[in-house]
Amino acid sequence: MSVLRDYAGAVAQPTLAGPGEQARYDEVVGPDGSLRPAWKGLAETVVGLTSRDLRRADGDVSAMLADDGVPASWQLDPVPLLIDAATWAPLEVGLAQRGELLNALLVDLYGERRLLREGVVPAAVVLGHAGYTRVVSRPGALDPRPLVLAATDLGRDAQGRWHVLADRTQAPSGLGLTMENRRVTSRVLPELYREAGLHRIEPYFSALRSALLQSAQGDLADPRVVVLSPGSHSATAYDQAFVASALGFPLVQGSDLLVRDGWVMMRAAGGGGRLERVDVILRRVDTAWSDPLELRGDSRLGVAGLVQAVRRGRVRVVNGLGAGVLENPALMAFLPAVCEALLGEQLRLPSVRTWWCGEPDSLDHVLAHSDRLLVRPVDGSPLPATASRREVETRVLAEPHRWVGQERLPLSQAPTWGAEGRTTGRAAAASLSLRTFTLRYGSAYRPLVGGLATVVDGLALDGSAADRPSASKDVWVLKAAPTDPDQGLAEVLPLASAPAVTVLSPRVLEDLFWFGRYAERAEDALRLVLTVHAYVEDYRTRPRSRGGASTEVLRGAVLRLAGAGVDDVDEEFRSLLLDAGREGSPAHALARLREVLQGVRDQFSLDTWRGFGTIDRAGAALHAERHSHQVAESGGRMLTGVLAVHGVTTSMVRDVGWHVLEAGRHLERALQVCHLLAATTTVRRGIDVDREVLVGVLTATESVVTHRRRYRGSVRPAGVLELLLFDTDNPRALAFALDALRVHLAAQPHSTGSTRAERLLADLRETVDGTDVATLVAIGGVGRPHLERFLAQTLRSLDRLAEAVHDVHFAAGPAPRPLAAVATTEVHR
Repeated sequence: MSVLRDYAGAVAQPTLAGPGEQARYDEVVGPDGSLRPAWKGLAETVVGLTSRDLRRADGDVSAMLADDGVPASWQLDPVPLLIDAATWAPLEVGLAQRGELLNALLVDLYGERRLLREGVVPAAVVLGHAGYTRVVSRPGALDPRPLVLAATDLGRDAQGRWHVLADRTQAPSGLGLTMENRRVTSRVLPELYREAGLHRIEPYFSALRSALLQSAQGDLADPRVVVLSPGSHSATAYDQAFVASALGFPLVQGSDLLVRDGWVMMRAAGGGGRLERVDVILRRVDTAWSDPLELRGDSRLGVAGLVQAVRRGRVRVVNGLGAGVLENPALMAFLPAVCEALLGEQLRLPSVRTWWCGEPDSLDHVLAHSDRLLVRPVDGSPLPATASRREVETRVLAEPHRWVGQERLPLSQAPTWGAEGRTTGRAAAASLSLRTFTLRYGSAYRPLVGGLATVVDGLALDGSAADRPSASKDVWVLKAAPTDPDQGLAEVLPLASAPAVTVLSPRVLEDLFWFGRYAERAEDALRLVLTVHAYVEDYRTRPRSRGGASTEVLRGAVLRLAGAGVDDVDEEFRSLLLDAGREGSPAHALARLREVLQGVRDQFSLDTWRGFGTIDRAGAALHAERHSHQVAESGGRMLTGVLAVHGVTTSMVRDVGWHVLEAGRHLERALQVCHLLAATTTVRRGIDVDREVLVGVLTATESVVTHRRRYRGSVRPAGVLELLLFDTDNPRALAFALDALRVHLAAQPHSTGSTRAERLLADLRETVDGTDVATLVAIGGVGRPHLERFLAQTLRSLDRLAEAVHDVHFAAGPAPRPLAAVATTEVHR
């Protein structure tokens, strides 16, 4: 059954438009039921798509997004939005003009303010908007190109004409997700992708990189560009990290930067508090939060002194501070006049009809038609659709200049698979908007040939629609001719050929250190849990054997690390693998590993997230399946995912970041092996029980084969301790981990050979060298007191070493405090 043919038949029905509503423009099917031009060239392939094909593509999309580490909240519909070259051409011209217009408007508002003086734009529209930043309003120091990258949200009316719904200039997001959508869609629909002949997106990222490097003040041979992020908890953190990684620029946070002598500097790992100058900042932090010294004093996201550095022309911020004023919807009512005043042209791309309530006639119109308009403050969220007319009137009349009314555009629709497709096998009509991007490249503005379509959930065939986004679509703009260059870019502006020096901040180094620790902790905990589970399952088949005692010893090792759980054995294992709030469990280590990775996502390839995709699917299977065997199945898959993450790190460049990651990994391995031995080998329980326990220890430390070859199968405490504590050739041994740790710490910029961390490590290594296995296995009463004391002292030494590593290599001064918490006057008593 052809999904597209069924869709075409459904949307052609007269019931599509609801009572009193215009029929919507369909992006695929014309009024006569035929395919639109963009789809006609692909008719044979498209019409052949069945519900089975789209079910498969939908499942692949979900898996690929998970493998790439995209947040679960991001959904991608497998059916792309196609736009032919003839339709795109006038839109591209309109977007280029709009980018030039918004830049000129921004220059005027923070410079001469001619538009305000002449009344082209009422002063209250601008000065009453929270995005207008007075501290950067200085004509003499004005950036002539404050707007480098803008996003524009568009929608089509019933006749298929494009209208601007909103301008995004503060910190436009979505470019990274646009690229991710393309990567995924091209893989799940390869035949359609190959035949389409569409513009690739990659050249646009090259143009963006070039534009940012060219944005640096002065004639610098090697300008340093950074991407300033509010942190991994930001709603757009993935997008920020993707862009930073694709451009090859470091992703930094406010704590990584400081201002010295009017210059913005980046903290660099190295002796003496080394600093590196920053020339361009791609800002993903809103203006208000960018400088706690002159803007919001309670901000911990920005850089104190950034505004002053900008005013002195010593750093270029993209987009310029204060660019958020252009997101004011009230400006849309005046843009036609602004375009004529600043550019001497007619506005080519109209905005959705907007009425600013600061004008009496517009106020009357909005109040009279509030039930049919989108009523919203100029710098806030729209009023809910459930708001009564009286409530709207009360709030608008209190501050008319802060409110606008906007026409509710009957957005165009396109076939969407979504939840209905998964249930019925049919594509449903859903309304959508289109986000486009425009870049100042060279001396002109260039729109991205493509974009990001957002599906609005709930549009039924009667035309009713909800107001929340449910999914996105990849946007395919077809070439007019196969020989057309992608993105219209025959070549990218030349860049300096000098190699850039990689600089990592102490924050990034600390995250990489903990990445290594949590990755190792997760692996070791999973191996131990799988070993204990195998013992439990084996004992269930022979309950009268001695296996019960050895099983309890190994379970005790798990509880030593993860604490007491639940009484039911099966539920205990499920808790260890699924309860991320249970500290010391594999689930907790995996959750923290993911959290740390979010902060340094730009340091790793996308392959890193494939391991997490495997882990997530294993966890979902364990949630769905209650049988005991699923613990081993899911736990094994989780271990495979962790090993895949380890494998990715082996391909990293051997720089400071890789060395600190490996330092964390080997420190954690030393801790884990000592904890395991302390829980299993310090007490005598009988020859047979001890032998089974030791086999379990060797299994959990991946050393069974090595031990068997070396000791011919004879499992004795001395041999196990020799292998896991003192063997410098065994990667699982304490001595091996300490030797590796010494190498990786020596590679750190702050290491001198005599730092406290290095001294503690040398003392510990000397203690290990001076310890004899025969002494450790000596019996004293029912236990091995020398072994117990040695392991306890070693664990304490490793903990002190970890603290010293932090103090020497990661500490970057006191944590920032909001200015509101600092006393500004001295009180004498």
